[in-house]
Amino acid sequence: MIRLIGIIAALVFALPALAQPLPAGLDKQNAIVIDSTKGRIVIQLRPDIAPQHAERIKQLARDGFYNNVPFHRVMAGFMAQTGDGEKFNGTGGSKYPNLKQEFSKVPFKRGIVGMARRGDSVDSANAQFFIMFDDGPSLNGQYTVIGEVVSGMDVVDKLKKASPGSPGGSVTDPDKMVKVQVAADVK
Repeated sequence: MIRLIGIIAALVFALPALAQPLPAGLDKQNAIVIDSTKGRIVIQLRPDIAPQHAERIKQLARDGFYNNVPFHRVMAGFMAQTGDGEKFNGTGGSKYPNLKQEFSKVPFKRGIVGMARRGDSVDSANAQFFIMFDDGPSLNGQYTVIGEVVSGMDVVDKLKKASPGSPGGSVTDPDKMVKVQVAADVK
């Protein structure tokens, strides 16, 4: 009985996200759909400027790696970081090797999605990524741009933020990416 109630509750919460149509003109082969605890976020990937990174994001989504992964670092006015499906705290990667940087001239502005990396190595991006809340010109040419939010920035804005003074912008009891799919795979 409890299991049945759990299944019904999951369906009730999932239905609004499932009912949302994808944006018109979306390149579904190169977009990811994130159904989060706050709602749906759709990211158009940029294989034209970061082919290795875009392919990695799609592979990890298809592997189920990003499902139930927290937005572990969320800093108001800056960015929301997620993608650590290994350790769930921002210190993990994936089973795949790190990627060589694919810097471009695309500026980090509101809604841009970039690959996170270790601060000491430009060729250390692996699985984690971040979404910009605001413009971040100091990141230009320092991080790989992999895409842009084309639907759901209002959802990104609702993500639970770190408390002021929280080390590294860590979030207590963070929101999560419940399910992440390549848009072409969304049924």
